[in-house]
Amino acid sequence: MEKYIIEGNISVKAVLQAKRRKVFEIIADEKKKDKDTFYILHLAQEQNIPVRKLKREEIDQLATGKTHGGLLAYVGERNYQTVKDKKDPFYAIVEGIEDPFNFGYICRSLYAAGCDGLIVPERNYSNAVTTVTKSSAGASEFIDIIPSNDIPGIILSLKKKGIQLFCAMRKDAIVYTEADFTKGCILALGGEKRGLSKQILDLSDQNIHIAYANDFKNALNGASAVSILAFEVKRQRS
Repeated sequence: MEKYIIEGNISVKAVLQAKRRKVFEIIADEKKKDKDTFYILHLAQEQNIPVRKLKREEIDQLATGKTHGGLLAYVGERNYQTVKDKKDPFYAIVEGIEDPFNFGYICRSLYAAGCDGLIVPERNYSNAVTTVTKSSAGASEFIDIIPSNDIPGIILSLKKKGIQLFCAMRKDAIVYTEADFTKGCILALGGEKRGLSKQILDLSDQNIHIAYANDFKNALNGASAVSILAFEVKRQRS
């Protein structure tokens, strides 16, 4: 089984709490004594995960970055989820988000806003797990992630249950605050360069856009746009 490194207290704690991937081993600075680390090592003990204490210099050599804070974990592939049968769910679809930092920020905003699942094109995110986990502040381990090579098929099955698809696309759009997100909905958003695919746009029930304060012509980055739209869903449902 392939192994990947997770770095830092927040990321390692999220992996242990979410239990969505195998944790092979935790490596901790032998001088690290703070309360958060103690809790993390306690979780590891409860889950029968080996803990190895090393000097900080040795951990520096194992880590990929410099912000690990003296804590690493060797982990396996993440378990992914499927669409669940739930009343009035809030799903999100993102396409064309290649930057792992951006993807991590998107996971963080969606999870914080109460998204029930993030539907993404099927691809291997494992090689960027350190970046995604850290930039999402651990949220990428908690949010349901649903990879698929047939996203239009998922959309059609959800639409049959009365769930509406809102696409972030300026053509024929209304301002996002005018949309009704109180019932089951899917927010679909593409990357800044290519936007959403025609397959998804053709299934849109309503296109939405974010109104600017001036005549700026370019798109917001994916993470910023997702945050604005997702928290409008939360606001309406509150």
